[in-house]
Amino acid sequence: DLFDRNKVVHSVSTRSGGASTGPFSSLNLGIKVGDHQPAVYENRARFLESLGLTLPSTVALTQVHGTRVVEATRDDGGRGVLPTAAPPEEADALMTGVPGLAMLVLAADCVPLLFWDPEHRVVGAAHAGWRGSVAGMAGRTVAAMGERYGSRPAQLRAAIGPAIGGCCYEVDGPVLEPLLRNQARLFQQVATAAARPDRRMLDLKALNRMQLEAAGLRAENIEVSPLCTACNADLLYSERRLGRPCGRFGAVIALRDAGR
Repeated sequence: DLFDRNKVVHSVSTRSGGASTGPFSSLNLGIKVGDHQPAVYENRARFLESLGLTLPSTVALTQVHGTRVVEATRDDGGRGVLPTAAPPEEADALMTGVPGLAMLVLAADCVPLLFWDPEHRVVGAAHAGWRGSVAGMAGRTVAAMGERYGSRPAQLRAAIGPAIGGCCYEVDGPVLEPLLRNQARLFQQVATAAARPDRRMLDLKALNRMQLEAAGLRAENIEVSPLCTACNADLLYSERRLGRPCGRFGAVIALRDAGR
């Protein structure tokens, strides 16, 4: 609701309405999870066209659970989305000021983040799994938009999409140790007690929200989806709940063309 629909196209896909079958049923947007590739391209086209977007005007990444942010230009249209386009970049966040150029990030428990700067008319999209969240992906995207476009954090709007919730995401040492090292100030707030003494329940959405506030965003300019992917695996893909192989849902954002 924080994004002006007259100026920004944005959406999160669900599992419904696609061409994929079996464990990928039915609107899987992930090309590297073992699904039949023609079905994936058909799914991507259906999702984007439902928003007035196209495959050749959309950019995606090879997501690597890092914190690299790259700029999408008009020449990048189709990268990571169409098999005939140039190979996608390895990164986990995109930003652009090109109207009509859509940016797509994929998830199946990880946190999708969408950004809009109404002042400088630019948008961003990021993917933050536990590694990216612990490493500060949200704040890195805010900083990159500031460096490239002059975006002021206090003017940014951010949406945190559906992701696995603290109700379902039980983690242990390999996650907790880097979290405690890198996010010690937030640890007790986002990693609560679990049934097993050596585990914690990690709230990735809360961690990203707190990082956005620490980066300078106003609390009222951050919207968090209440949906937990694991609790809603019939609606959204959840690798934790469904196991592997598992499809991917997408979050997309684009500036509307000035003439539309």
